[in-house]
Amino acid sequence: MRIGIISDIHSNLEALETALEVLSARKVDELVCLGDIVGYGANPNECLAMVCQATRHVIIGNHDEAAASFSGMDDFNPTARRAAEWTRARLTEENKEIIRKLPFTIELGGALFVHASPNTPYQWSYIITLTDAVESFNHFSTPICFIGHSHVPGILSDAGWEREVVREKKFIVNVGSVGQPRDGDPRLSCGFFDTEEWKYENIRSAYNAEKASEKIIKAGLPGSLAGRILIGR
Repeated sequence: MRIGIISDIHSNLEALETALEVLSARKVDELVCLGDIVGYGANPNECLAMVCQATRHVIIGNHDEAAASFSGMDDFNPTARRAAEWTRARLTEENKEIIRKLPFTIELGGALFVHASPNTPYQWSYIITLTDAVESFNHFSTPICFIGHSHVPGILSDAGWEREVVREKKFIVNVGSVGQPRDGDPRLSCGFFDTEEWKYENIRSAYNAEKASEKIIKAGLPGSLAGRILIGR
């Protein structure tokens, strides 16, 4: 099975469109979305509709939860809170209900998919370092778990940072962010996993970030959100 994996779209329609085109060219059999479809960007309803049309394998993220139910914002900074309030005011009631029904985890092709962490998927804990990951490895039975949330792509095994996925170890793989990368590379980030070959690839692709940035400004969202997608920070 060839699985395309997208995460942290954050209402960035231009990035999402390009990511879906790139993954379609890879002839994926299934597409999984790891959540945070909305928040930060200017096109929440359009992005949710596009994701739901593209796949049935969709997980809720913390910004989705915040926009649909106004909970889970205790750790939000003022910019994130303002964006969540803006998004909540513009999401249709139908789309809020769609978000509220999304699961926290999905299993597919021998892999676990979760937005933040497998040990507390509903608490939005970050996995950034090996120390963060140690406890998480004890909380999933599949040989590999795909996550997003931090917006920084990377591959962790129970032995440390890795360059590739192999069958002999257990892995947590962060696919990065489609709509708001934070690793210094402004190109969108998504994942491609071949379950037969047991190979994973992080995909980076340029998209029309300038257009997405301009739309954020015109929407009246914080200017810092428009700037950061141009520099990937």
